[in-house]
Amino acid sequence: MPVKEPFPDLGEILASIGEAGRRVALIDASEGGAGNISVCIGWPIEIRRTFPVTEEIPLPQPAPHLAGRRIIVTGSGRRLRDIATDPTANLGVVLVNPGGETGTLHTSPKRLFDRLTSEWNSHLGVHDDTIARAETNFHAVMHAQPPHLVYLSHLPTYRDEAYFNRRLLRWEPETIINLPQGVGLLPFMLPGSAQLMEANVVSLRTHRIVLWGKHGVMARSDISVTRAADRIEYAETAARYEYMDLLAGQRAEGLSRDELREVVSAFNVTTDVV
Repeated sequence: MPVKEPFPDLGEILASIGEAGRRVALIDASEGGAGNISVCIGWPIEIRRTFPVTEEIPLPQPAPHLAGRRIIVTGSGRRLRDIATDPTANLGVVLVNPGGETGTLHTSPKRLFDRLTSEWNSHLGVHDDTIARAETNFHAVMHAQPPHLVYLSHLPTYRDEAYFNRRLLRWEPETIINLPQGVGLLPFMLPGSAQLMEANVVSLRTHRIVLWGKHGVMARSDISVTRAADRIEYAETAARYEYMDLLAGQRAEGLSRDELREVVSAFNVTTDVV
């Protein structure tokens, strides 16, 4: 779904990235330098005054559908909670060159990172795949490490995607409304690997958030970066309920399937998970 005019300017986009980083930090989902954010923009935007330093960089994989687009992305090791305070020190902007194999990286003299996030290939892959399939001029991707979701992925019983979603979707009506296809679930794969990137791209075609087993999550939105953060928060809240129930000896009943179907019907939710 394309963002309509008047388009947000650079300052507004940087502020929203800072707010998203702050929010995931508040739910303890980005300890230290964990987590990363990127926003792909398809309309003209002035970046040279804010990010005047340029260098040519190879892209970790071809992204032909992103040619001419600008991607604002976090630097490796930067704290998401610090973006709001000083976005230019923690973010870079990549203008993808024709052909989608290289880009021009724009940064600030205040830059505090040596390279872009270690998950840059996964961000790039999701952006390119989404833009290729959908008519949108905006796409946001966010990786975080919510502790309750990650904990559940360490339990063998919860590594089955259907079972995992039955357990999470039963706690609040809002969960299925905001995550109608539930949470995608991947086994552990090496962080930053091509294997993880490829599996993540496939799962995010049908889900709005994917759990990387024993690692973290990646969420996306074609509306705003804060909407991607919301999806992480909804999923983590459901996982926290499930964790509480495990501690209590699984005494709570949660929403029944009939109750969930009533919610789906009332709110016109398109889903096949209940």
